[in-house]
Amino acid sequence: MAHPYVVQLRFARSAFRRCLEGVTDEEARRRLEPMNCISWIVGHLANQEHGYWVIMAQGRNLAPGLNDLVGFGKPASTPPLAEMWEVWQRVTQAADEYLETLSEDDLSTFLQWRGKPARENVGTLLLRNLYHYWFHIGEAHAIRQMLGHKDLPQFVGDMSMVASLFTR
Repeated sequence: MAHPYVVQLRFARSAFRRCLEGVTDEEARRRLEPMNCISWIVGHLANQEHGYWVIMAQGRNLAPGLNDLVGFGKPASTPPLAEMWEVWQRVTQAADEYLETLSEDDLSTFLQWRGKPARENVGTLLLRNLYHYWFHIGEAHAIRQMLGHKDLPQFVGDMSMVASLFTR
């Protein structure tokens, strides 16, 4: 079974997908400044997972140029939603290949970045990734409200995926 943090990350991913159900490409590419647009958010979260769990952890680059398009501190962009979902799906599947192998001991180890240990250990990176999803889920909900969307998903949805972690 996957580490509980990994299960929580997968739950956050499912909440993220649920949050964005029904968003059109036109809506996703609309930027309500100073926020980024929804399609950027999808690519941005893919970019973080790509950096941590694919590039650093596995030494693979599945999405060259993604960081330039949606990376932290880069100029704002409004990429096509379908393109960002495709890269997000590809990246998260590849990330899971690594994440599925994590043990409790692995969380205190450091991935390599440019020949040096990363500043934060794997466990901290995993928590940073998990919390990053929730930050952008809130932002995406705010954008959807500003776009006039009604009947948005409430709270965090079905918790059964993570609730099983706490039953004995």
